[in-house]
Amino acid sequence: MLQSIFIQNYALIDKLDITFESGFSVITGETGAGKSIILGAIGLLLGQRADIKAIRNGANKCIVEAKFNISSYNMESFFNLNDMEYYSDECIIRREVSINGKSRAFINDTPTSLAQMKLLGEKLIDVHSQHQNLLINKEGFQLNVLDILAQDHNELAEYQAEYTEYKKVCKELDDYIRKAEETRKEEDYIRFQLQQLEETELKEDEVIVLEQEAETLTHAEDIKESLYRAAYKTGGDEGCVALIKESINSLQSISNVYHPAEEWKERLESCYIEMKDIAQDLENAQDEVEFNPSRMDFVNSRLNMIYALMQKHHVKTDNELIQIANGYRQQLDMISSYDDLISELEEKKHKMYNSVLSKAAILTGLRGKSAKKIEEDMKHLLVPLGMPNVRFSVEMSPRKEPDSNGIDGVNFLFSANKNGTLQNVASIASGGEIARVMLSLKAMIAGAVKLPTIIFDEIDTGVSGPIAEKMAMIMQAMGRQKRQVLSITHLPQIAARGKVHYKVYKEDDENGTNSHIRRLTDEERIDEIANMLSGSTMTEAARNNARELLRL
Repeated sequence: MLQSIFIQNYALIDKLDITFESGFSVITGETGAGKSIILGAIGLLLGQRADIKAIRNGANKCIVEAKFNISSYNMESFFNLNDMEYYSDECIIRREVSINGKSRAFINDTPTSLAQMKLLGEKLIDVHSQHQNLLINKEGFQLNVLDILAQDHNELAEYQAEYTEYKKVCKELDDYIRKAEETRKEEDYIRFQLQQLEETELKEDEVIVLEQEAETLTHAEDIKESLYRAAYKTGGDEGCVALIKESINSLQSISNVYHPAEEWKERLESCYIEMKDIAQDLENAQDEVEFNPSRMDFVNSRLNMIYALMQKHHVKTDNELIQIANGYRQQLDMISSYDDLISELEEKKHKMYNSVLSKAAILTGLRGKSAKKIEEDMKHLLVPLGMPNVRFSVEMSPRKEPDSNGIDGVNFLFSANKNGTLQNVASIASGGEIARVMLSLKAMIAGAVKLPTIIFDEIDTGVSGPIAEKMAMIMQAMGRQKRQVLSITHLPQIAARGKVHYKVYKEDDENGTNSHIRRLTDEERIDEIANMLSGSTMTEAARNNARELLRL
């Protein structure tokens, strides 16, 4: 529950520090005194957008800090999941907004994101303002009420996980169908390009080999002449091979009498073998090198064809052409496999669709039971609130296709008059009737959800007298369920029911106008409620009436 709130430099608030009690409490004050300002400050703690215009004139930043007792709400998992400090009995949330537009959020003095603050705030406080009455016409709100009271959290989570997977399969199938259609449009083009590349029968690094051969053929005569001279100087009658042989023989003749000659002879024999091999290679090369005009034409033609393909496909090497050909083959293979893939995905989609419908049916069953209970409980709650002939119905109808919340369409139908036609609650109910319907729904939800604090901002709009008294009793009963309920009200019948009474008021000083809030004493409560009863003129009759209300 909300233990205390500290506000500094926010709108008309210079500094405000107030503690709150458990159970049902009320907040009153003149219009414009600052009740909505306090709610706005609380909104900052719930992750709402910060507006620098709300910073008090002359201040550099505003601060809003609230302390909560969370000992009864088993919230450790939230803090662990979000890597925050956890204290079993206390949680402090703080928001700072600077004049430069920067906003900082803290949970237990740990910097945090607004998204995390919003998630935690939703677990700690529910602020019901007048504009939230408009939610009753939203199907999402109606379905959420149904789910909360059906206690189908686990079933809904299972359904949504299955539905998410189903939608992934649907997207994957659509993507494959689109790709198949796009690729089939290009199939003839791909086959033509591949055929042209395959007819060329490219080999890796072929261009390098052909370019080298072209150089050789172009300079064949020069090469042949040079090879001849080299072969003659190496292996001819007067070539180095013959001279080395003579040197070996000379050294052989003295090796017996001059020992170093043996080593030199062996070294020359190694040279002789190598030079003889080189001479033979040179001689063979002479025979191989020959100017061949027809071969020259073939090599140049082959190179020109490959160069043309490289230019066409915007690549620099023949190996890249081979890669392109392989890519075309893969595309054609994929075209052949698309039908199989699409068939498999269609079968998978069909099975998952049936599974989604099966899990949706479980939700429908739970929601159906919840709908009947809502209809019964709403009648019991609304009849004492001045609607003796009320009828409230939860209309459920199947959607054409399931969505992320199931396959159920929901509509709250309402009639306050005897024999009246049931119609959409938002289109037929008056403002006061909608307020009573929303309070009754909130009372039911509060019984199903462990929400520590509920703040009602003028939920009593459009009602008065005995009806307001009955609404106060509902909020009073909610406050007895280990829950804190705060009601901002203008009605004395509701103000008198609070266990604790707070008053918001404005005061002027030399620095301007300031809004304050304070807890009223018993005597001050009598005066406050008397003022609410009689207006600006205080009468003893009004004070006596206030005392009677407070004794209820």
